[in-house]
This record gives sequence, structure tokens and C-alpha cells, in this order.
Amino acid sequence: MPKQPRHETDTSRSLQLSVDRNSPVPLYFQLAQQLESAIERGMLTPGSLLGNEIELAARLGLSRPTVRQAIQTLVDKGLLVRRRGVGTQVVHSQVRRPLELSSLYDDLEAAGQRPATKVLAHVVEPADARVAAALGITEGSDVRMIERLRYAHGEPMARLRNHLPARLLDCDTEQLESTGLYRLMRSAGITLHSARQSVGARSADHADAELLGEEAGAPLLTMQRTTFDDTGRAVEFGAHVYRASRYSFEFQLLVRP
Repeated sequence: MPKQPRHETDTSRSLQLSVDRNSPVPLYFQLAQQLESAIERGMLTPGSLLGNEIELAARLGLSRPTVRQAIQTLVDKGLLVRRRGVGTQVVHSQVRRPLELSSLYDDLEAAGQRPATKVLAHVVEPADARVAAALGITEGSDVRMIERLRYAHGEPMARLRNHLPARLLDCDTEQLESTGLYRLMRSAGITLHSARQSVGARSADHADAELLGEEAGAPLLTMQRTTFDDTGRAVEFGAHVYRASRYSFEFQLLVRP
């Protein structure tokens, strides 16, 4: 899937930016937060240009060093990049995904990230030992294997590989490219109840690098998840890799009384 064309105009002029001089929050941080929010909500898309520091400072009544500090904050986060002869440009917004039983498609859509999918493989094959153990079936039993490349704003974000019991879900490639797998499962009457999940990391090999637009050896996040329905039956085993430069998992930790 080709990347979306880069924008060459200052799209920040359409944003409603303001600062509160009575707030204890530093002015540069207020501006950085508003720009970061605009990027995460898709109001500033990858390739968008910000106005130069002088114009932005004059527009908001701020000093140039204050605006420069706000922009540098987002450069340090990897959301903006300064390009000689071009200006300050939006690179991407990192997806922050909560650890809950939801699909990447739904999370991207909810975040305004415009998800898209390319199906790399969709076959029925015998389950190997790992897949059989995860799904609680006999090794060699038929399973449906679905491998997809998930995009956000035209950029590859993750390679998703899912195994399901072969007769659990009847779907085609067109459906898999138009919506999320969990939506298809719910539409088929499957009630997703709980999951067992582990998160890790590894380096990108050459195949990963080519698919995800990273350098070989770049860090990748990994996730394995076995999902169960309301009867306790394992209905899906997923083994996914995500670009660490574009993606993070968020945890909410509670203190026990």
C-alpha cells in the first residue's frame, strides 16, 4: 500500500491554538501539548508543515525561544522533524494502546488514525505445536491462518498473524481488509470474554524491516494473545509485531489496599 502524499502547506494555521498566561503550566508546554494533541487526533497528519517559529510566535504573542522550546519537545518525542529547506514537519503520531481486550483496528479508528489493512496470507493449514497448545486442540488440526499488515495514515504499523479454529469463522479477504477481525467475530455471534496476553521485544529481521519500513535490527514490540469466548473456549491465537517507533502499550496499575 503506497504512503499518502506529503502535504506541503502550513496546516497549523487552521488550528485553534491559545495559551493561558495565568496558568502555572509553562507556556512552551501548553503549546507543545496542543500540537501533540492535534497530531494524535489526525488534525496534523504526517507530512504537514508547521509555520516557522517567528510566525507562530507572533500569532500567539509568545517569544521565539518559547515556541522553539515547544517544537523541540515534540522533536525529542519523534513527532516532529526539522528539515533544511523544508521547515518543521510532522513525522507521525505514536499509537498508545491500552492493555485491554480490543483490536488494533478499533483502537486506531477510535484515535482518528485512519486504519487500513493489507492481507498477506489467508489459508487453512495444520496447527503446529505452539498454535495447538494455545487453542487447546490437537496438533495437526486444521486452523485458519490470517496474516495482515496494518496501516495508520498510510504508514505500516504492525504485522498481525492470527490463528482460529478452521470452522469458527467464515470470512474472505475483502472483509478482512475492510474491518477488524474482532468485529467480524462479534458479527458472527462470537462473544469475546477474556484473553491471556504477553508483551515482549525483539530486533527486526530483514523480512520485518521490509514490511514495516524499518531498518534491520530496529526494535520491535511483540505481543502474543489467546482469546477466549464466554464458554471458556479458545477462539483466537495472535502473534503480532509492532514498530516500537510508532507504537506503545499503556498499563494502568492499581495499588492493593
